[in-house]
Amino acid sequence: MTQQLPQTPPAGADEPELTEVRNFRDVGGLPTTDGRAVRPGRLFRSGHLAHATEEDAAFLASLGLHTVFDFRNDADRRIEGADVELPGVRNVNIPLNDPADGKEFWRLVREGEIAQLREILGDGKAAARMSDSYRKNVLERTEEHSRLLHSMADESVPALLHCAAGKDRAGVAIAITLLAVGVEREAIEADYVKSNAPHRRYKVRRSSTSPDAMSPEVMELLSPLFDARVEYLRAAFDTIETTWGSVDAYLSEGLKLAPETRERLRERFLTEA
Repeated sequence: MTQQLPQTPPAGADEPELTEVRNFRDVGGLPTTDGRAVRPGRLFRSGHLAHATEEDAAFLASLGLHTVFDFRNDADRRIEGADVELPGVRNVNIPLNDPADGKEFWRLVREGEIAQLREILGDGKAAARMSDSYRKNVLERTEEHSRLLHSMADESVPALLHCAAGKDRAGVAIAITLLAVGVEREAIEADYVKSNAPHRRYKVRRSSTSPDAMSPEVMELLSPLFDARVEYLRAAFDTIETTWGSVDAYLSEGLKLAPETRERLRERFLTEA
């Protein structure tokens, strides 16, 4: 069974709506704290590319991408498939979570009956779980995020960053990239919540055959898992502040970014000063 959770933010009129690639967008145009902006055509984000149609692939190939960074783990890739191959584009897999993390939880999300879903998701448990996952992503994946940023500083641009839905793992990776080049926090959050637009949202798939498998109550219980709630991203930002004291310390100490590496990132992604 497949159903899309209803959300209301309007779709952008100036971007392509791909048939089988969810949540695609160019991150260009976001303002930095020093009056510059992210250059269009340099940094893209999306859901996975495994089901891209020929037309989708042709569009993606036209972007002049250097590298596609896939943050899915092996279990995700077995379920959804490998990304389509784009001519001349490098595919790099950097898993940002372990296949065993929450395995039983996500099995219940797909297959559980309504009583089980109430138990694991009700009373704010779903939203709390999401915020915690963002905290862990920052704390436990510094090596992977460091590898991503160093790769983009050295080459790998234009780049497309994606996970399964293009919301959580890709959302944090995009946010960290934007922090590294000095994008305003409010602009990062505004881009993040664009994943709630109906045409971008991940399609909810459940294998339960129960009559209420996709009922309004089930959809409400599942909604926090598939929403892009600003509180989730702020949990990641708060973790940076409480653990390292500042964004600059996180980038230099946590991600081992030297000043010259950050400057190369700014040169690759930003407009002229």
